[in-house]
Amino acid sequence: MVQNEPAGSRLWVIVPAFNEAGAIGAVLRSLAKWLPNVVVVDDGSSDATGAAALAAGAVVLRHVVNLGQGAALQTGIDYALQQGATHVCTFDADGQHDPATIDAMLAALETGDAEVALGSRFMGETIGMPPVRRVLLRAAVAYTRWQTGCDFSDAHNGLRMFTARAARACRIEQPGMAHASEILNRIAREKLPYVEIPTTVSYSEYSLAKGQSLTNSVKILFDLLYAAWSR
Repeated sequence: MVQNEPAGSRLWVIVPAFNEAGAIGAVLRSLAKWLPNVVVVDDGSSDATGAAALAAGAVVLRHVVNLGQGAALQTGIDYALQQGATHVCTFDADGQHDPATIDAMLAALETGDAEVALGSRFMGETIGMPPVRRVLLRAAVAYTRWQTGCDFSDAHNGLRMFTARAARACRIEQPGMAHASEILNRIAREKLPYVEIPTTVSYSEYSLAKGQSLTNSVKILFDLLYAAWSR
């Protein structure tokens, strides 16, 4: 289902969301500069995520059942490209990302040769990151560098921006969290020029209360297993 369709524009922001009614309003207020070209993909939520996103002025697409973050991202990217987007940015729904980084990403892609901009918390800053999470992310970075041959500094940051061509080349086939490794593998395989942009990632009481540090640890492990399997 598609609601509140705006006209096409050069930059679209894709926000995958599953049961994020408690945070999506504030996240969309932080993205007000890019509304109405913000697409929230309600991935089968059982709460009021979709209604809250629609009320905030975003385009809302809904999966009838929960398909996973990778599937939600691809649904939103497909929609944005259909609207004529020249750039698409992926942005998490839990309030961890810094929207100010979007301008820096867009400027880097418009003025340089890169076709992908990747947010990097390790070139920037983290706030409230649990120690176990930091250790796992560092391990994931080391493994991803070895596996792809690319000098990535942050392996699992959901803040990314693609040109339309790169978005098509990096089409996501993994519906769950393995999409994070899949995207980096595709960047390496397709030899897409990329740039890393320093950003701040804030771990809030909200995200930690949802068990994010534990679940993300499992997701990172799954990503690493996927990367090894897909070689």
